[in-house]
Amino acid sequence: MIATVLTRAFRAGLVVSALVALVPALLVMPASAQPRPPAQPSANAILLAKEIITAKGANKMYEPVIVEVIDRAKGILAQTNPMLSRDLNEVAEKMKSEFAPRVAEILNEVAKMYASRFTEAELKDVLAFYKSAVGQKIIVQEPAILDQSVAFAETWASKFSEEVLVRIRAEMKKKGHNL
Repeated sequence: MIATVLTRAFRAGLVVSALVALVPALLVMPASAQPRPPAQPSANAILLAKEIITAKGANKMYEPVIVEVIDRAKGILAQTNPMLSRDLNEVAEKMKSEFAPRVAEILNEVAKMYASRFTEAELKDVLAFYKSAVGQKIIVQEPAILDQSVAFAETWASKFSEEVLVRIRAEMKKKGHNL
């Protein structure tokens, strides 16, 4: 579950791989020479950001939102009168089709988030990266890497927790407390 949530979050907006590629160049560049994103992104920057989101496949993450909201509302209303379940299902299915295009609202806002944090030149570089062979490989491999890293972190945290408890107990024993 955690891995799925983190995978979705990762695909939704992180461009860590691209930043790793860009950071060395930015570190060498004096602060005054580093390009700053505009306060209000241009239409072209927003389009580039949408392309990045789509290239990464992150746009697919937003599609279930409409269905989930409608299903949640249907469930709440069905609890008030279970006899209406059939009609509620019918109305909900109709609404899912009707509201499906509204996922574009989410995509537009996320694209604005990207476009307000990166210059057009940076967005072009990020897009080129994700369209490259190595960028495509990262898109394919990142979910598995993220799942493995979350599993490792959970195991590591459990072992570390035991180590911390032993240490705290030892320190508290020095102070005269048996825990």
